[in-house]
Amino acid sequence: MKYRTTVGVEIHCELRTETKMFSSAPVSFHKVPNSMVNEIDLALPGTLPSVNKKAVEYALAACMALDMEIDPVVRFDRKNYYYPDLPKGYQITQQFHPVGKNGHVFLQIDGIKKEIRIERLHMEEDTAQMFHKGNHTYIDYNRAGIPLIEIVSAPEMSSGNEAAAYVEILRNTLYYLGVSDAKMEEGSLRCDINVSVRPWDSEKLGVKTEIKNLNSISNIRKAVDYEVSRQIEILDAGKEVEPVTLRFEEVSGKTVFMRRKEESVDYRYFPEPNIPAIELDPEWIGLIRANLPELPEQRRVRYLREYGLSEYEAGVLVQDKELSDYFDKMCAHTKSYKTASKYLLTGVLGYMNAGKIRPEDLKMKPADFALLCDAVTDKTVYSSQAKSILTEILEGADAKNLIQSANKGKVSDIGELAETVKQVIGENPEAVKDYKSGKDRAIGYLTGKMMKKTGGMADPAVISRLIKEEIDKSEREW
Repeated sequence: MKYRTTVGVEIHCELRTETKMFSSAPVSFHKVPNSMVNEIDLALPGTLPSVNKKAVEYALAACMALDMEIDPVVRFDRKNYYYPDLPKGYQITQQFHPVGKNGHVFLQIDGIKKEIRIERLHMEEDTAQMFHKGNHTYIDYNRAGIPLIEIVSAPEMSSGNEAAAYVEILRNTLYYLGVSDAKMEEGSLRCDINVSVRPWDSEKLGVKTEIKNLNSISNIRKAVDYEVSRQIEILDAGKEVEPVTLRFEEVSGKTVFMRRKEESVDYRYFPEPNIPAIELDPEWIGLIRANLPELPEQRRVRYLREYGLSEYEAGVLVQDKELSDYFDKMCAHTKSYKTASKYLLTGVLGYMNAGKIRPEDLKMKPADFALLCDAVTDKTVYSSQAKSILTEILEGADAKNLIQSANKGKVSDIGELAETVKQVIGENPEAVKDYKSGKDRAIGYLTGKMMKKTGGMADPAVISRLIKEEIDKSEREW
């Protein structure tokens, strides 16, 4: 039987504020447990919450970036439940009046563009962290009260690929905005994925299972795909899928049972009595909108239109904001955009990956990189020389001196090159025979031999032309 998959995603994202959502306690990671808390975070008697204006600003910026309708009045609610990581016995959230609703993003997969609607974005406070060791459970309240936004998609994705692409777009958008560091591996962006499968011709959604706390884009793809196959196997066996909560086990690549979903829990939501409704100033909203930074999609389009980059080049660059920022700084010193993109995505990126270096830690200044790209474009430096020069610049060498030295050592005398070409052709009769039989790659082989003889100090394009001319000439004379 053919089946249809439906996927929805809930993202919890910690905001990059200096203090917590409702207290003045600092937001800081990797600190001594329970050292970043105050009386409000611990819900001591007599304490009252105070709304973090910067958190509201960040939430509004996220709404704008996702093209959402913004509620001009901020209102909070209480979600009542008891759990050890929730010191108050309730969580302050936005159940009835989310700050944003009805947004969307576009996915681009295999050349097909697909719109995914976003139902809501609301603000709330994070819980404490629990750690289990042996028969004991330890609680760190440093995380309690950190500002969160929850972003809930419509159930409109149909595969692990689409879910992964959706999360990647949102993570990149939030990071470009500067509202979050969006580090999934550290828990500042966490995902819950809802998956259901139904017969292809059925209009009714299948039974939904939930996969909790996925911590990487790769795991999202793997978890969804495995869960889809698990549900199809159950349905093919004539059984029913149970509504359960699952976790993804990275080692086995399988979703693992956590608990059964009970009937809808009554959290006894009601308006938060200690925080009155806050009417947002339209001028303030307008100021936030006017100061939004360039977002990934806007930057991608700019690279295509203004710099003439390929879809692949633009896509890779915008995936890494720091790498893209470095490219933009370099482009302020050159118009050799295509050359710059080529060397950045090959030589520079390879160097960074090998040394586990981030763009902001590169010794090579963007202006020095621009000098090399201009030199390659105007053939002051041949492409055969550029690789070794780039390696030295990446280690902190002076670009100008290296380029000048390379220019002085070039072999550009056509007569001298022509004599060497004859020598190479004489030494490689099989390659000449291959070329004459229509194997064009033989020219590349002969060009390589020439480059070796000239120490890489000649123009490969000129050499290739001279080789072809010499072979054609000798054939006519024969």
